[in-house]
Amino acid sequence: MKALRVAALCLIAGLALPAAPPAVQAQSEEQEENLVPQPMREKQFPINVSYTVISLNGRAFPGENPAMTLDTNFRLRGFGGCNNYSAIAYPQLEQGIAVGPFALTDRECARDVMSAERGFLEALRAAREWDMQGNRLTLDGPRGELVLERAM
Repeated sequence: MKALRVAALCLIAGLALPAAPPAVQAQSEEQEENLVPQPMREKQFPINVSYTVISLNGRAFPGENPAMTLDTNFRLRGFGGCNNYSAIAYPQLEQGIAVGPFALTDRECARDVMSAERGFLEALRAAREWDMQGNRLTLDGPRGELVLERAM
């Protein structure tokens, strides 16, 4: 009988007192969460941000630098150095990108400007990967590497 009373008192005492104060429990849960490595967040392609091309394969462009902006409808628009262009472009998982065919204006410029524009548009159309480092966006593919800088 005495053992039954002791067991009942222990049970009641255990229910009345929490195992640890809530603040201590919260701290210990936070510490456990901090020990678990968090997955890296995937970079987001910059939407509605204008970029100016600095170089293609390490070479500067003659004349006015090309520019581009991707809007929320995935419409890529910009200036190629001579003509304005637009295309559909889809950022993909793991920093991939797919750029569709271009619609271009039909303006004629100097031969070296037209050649540079063609190189830019070919590299942009063939781009398969992108990366952001600070205010620089890099597009890379089989036709070359474009380095763009955020326009002011």
